[in-house]
Amino acid sequence: MDRLDELEANSIQILREAYNRLSPLAMLWSIGKDSNVMIWLARKAFFGRVPFPVALLETGKEFPEVYALRNRLIAEWQLEYIEAACPEVGETDASLPPNARAAARKTLGLRQLIVGKALRGMIVGIRRDEQAMRGKERVFSPRDAAGDWDRHAQPAEFWDHFGTEPPPGGHVRVHPLLEWTELDIWRYVAREGVPVSELYFARNGKRFRSLGESDITMPVASNAATIDAIIAELETTRQSERAGRKMDNESEDAFERLRAAGYM
Repeated sequence: MDRLDELEANSIQILREAYNRLSPLAMLWSIGKDSNVMIWLARKAFFGRVPFPVALLETGKEFPEVYALRNRLIAEWQLEYIEAACPEVGETDASLPPNARAAARKTLGLRQLIVGKALRGMIVGIRRDEQAMRGKERVFSPRDAAGDWDRHAQPAEFWDHFGTEPPPGGHVRVHPLLEWTELDIWRYVAREGVPVSELYFARNGKRFRSLGESDITMPVASNAATIDAIIAELETTRQSERAGRKMDNESEDAFERLRAAGYM
């Protein structure tokens, strides 16, 4: 087995474990490269179908190209789709910087979704290499009744033995892609033919490396207009994947505060 085979097998095991242990269960779907890979893996894990709903945290701020890809894949993959409306920015923590407050809408939307559907498990496509705070995560990560994350009280996960029981009144976040890197994702997209948004490919010297809401996400300088060119670029670049995320450039602790309060 090569690295992609091993990552695929481990992620499929995690998805099957989550489905066996946590019910009701749902998957967050941003229609970005990572969550499309995650759905691809789920279809492999469950013989061509995704046996739980997928949910977009809807702020009304996604790019038109993202909505178009969503509509296409819902039909092609026969997905059970939930559109989870997010509260307005005025309901978020006023002490956060402006762009972090815009992102915090999704924290509140996720909390409403989990409570409304009485979910015990939520599958999320984060990776440890994306951001330092995500590097502290576990594959099965408990959240309390308020959806908060205590990074100092994470369960041990020796030899792939996972604690899957949610805390009282809480839920478990499941992270099948935690060990993947951005390069792994693109190499897998190339190998498998996973559909991804056209926004990832360079136009006029710019492309998106990470897709978020259109008002708080910017493209980065790049001439990589094909998957092979993206892979070659990532093999040498030292620029952060989230360089185009405005909230990551506001204050040192903004992302840490968002994650502690339940952000993805």
